[in-house]
Amino acid sequence: MSHDPTGRDDGRDHADDARAQVARLVGLLVAVLRWSAREAGVPETQIEAEVASTLAYARRAVTGESAVDEFGFDPDFTEHVYLPILRPLYRRWFRTQVHGAENLPRDGGALVVANHSGTIAIDSVMTQVAVHEHTPDHRFLRLLGADLVFATPFLGQVARRAGTTLASRGDAHRLLEAGELVGVWPEGFKGVGKPFSERYRLQRFGRGGFVAAALRTGSPVVPCSIVGAEESYPMIADLAPVAQALGLPYFPLTPTFPHLGLLGLVPLPTRWIIDFGEPLDTTGLGPDDADDPLVVFDLTDRVREHIQTRLHRLLSERGHPFT
Repeated sequence: MSHDPTGRDDGRDHADDARAQVARLVGLLVAVLRWSAREAGVPETQIEAEVASTLAYARRAVTGESAVDEFGFDPDFTEHVYLPILRPLYRRWFRTQVHGAENLPRDGGALVVANHSGTIAIDSVMTQVAVHEHTPDHRFLRLLGADLVFATPFLGQVARRAGTTLASRGDAHRLLEAGELVGVWPEGFKGVGKPFSERYRLQRFGRGGFVAAALRTGSPVVPCSIVGAEESYPMIADLAPVAQALGLPYFPLTPTFPHLGLLGLVPLPTRWIIDFGEPLDTTGLGPDDADDPLVVFDLTDRVREHIQTRLHRLLSERGHPFT
C-alpha cells in the first residue's frame, strides 16, 4: 500500500473522522428530539417536520450559516434544539398551566420579573418555554443570568446561545432598547437556595437595578408568579462547608440528593402554574426617575408585593402539588 509523503492521506482521515463525529452527534440529537416530541404530545406528522427543521439547522451550523447576535444569542438553535428538548419537561412532567399570557406585549421591550425558587433554577427556563408557546409570534425571553451560569462548562455556552446574558444593568438596558422581552429573577441565589420551610416567601429584591433599566427605556414591567418549583426540588438543609469548599453559593441536601447521586438531581413531578400579571406602566415616569432611589424602591416594592399576593392566591387555586 502506497503512502502519500505530503500527509494528504492523514488530512483526509482527520476530515473523515470529524464528519463521522458530527454525524453521530446529529444522529443522537435527532433521536433525543424524536423522543422529546413524542413525550410532549406532538403529533407524528409534526415530529418529522421538526426533525427536518433540526437537521436543516445542523447543516447551517456546520457550514457557519447560523447567525448569533452581539450577546451570543442563536435564535436558530433556540427554536430547533433548545426549546424542543425542554417541552416534555414543561408539558408532561410539570403539566404547566399558564395564566395571563395576554399581558405579554406582542412587540416592543418589556421586563418580566419573577420569583425564584426550587434549588436548581429550572423556573427560568420553563418561563422561556411558556413565553415562546403563548405569545402569538412566539417571542423569545432573554434571560439575565448570574456569573456562575457562564462559569459552568457547557451550561454557560448553551445558556448564551439560548439567549441568556449577564445580569447587568447595561445588558438589560441594551436588550430593552432593542425591543426584547427580558426576564429577571431579582431574588437571585437567595431565592433558589432558601430552605423548604421558607417556600413561597419572597426574599429581598436586590437594589432595584432591573427597575432602573425599565425606567430608562420606558419599558413596562410584567410581574410573573411561579408556583410549583418550590416542591420540585425541596431543600431540607444547606451543607455550607461543602458549598464553601466547592465555591458554590449553597450545597443542597434534599430527600433525594446527594445520596441518590445524579438520579437525585431529577426534579419531582409537581404541577406548575406560571402567571403573568398586568404590566406596570412606566411611561408616566422618565429616565431621570431611574436615579431617584425613592421612585426605584417604590416600583420595586409594588412588583414584589404583586408577586407575593399572586403566589398566595395561586397556591390556594392549585391545591395538592402532585395531582
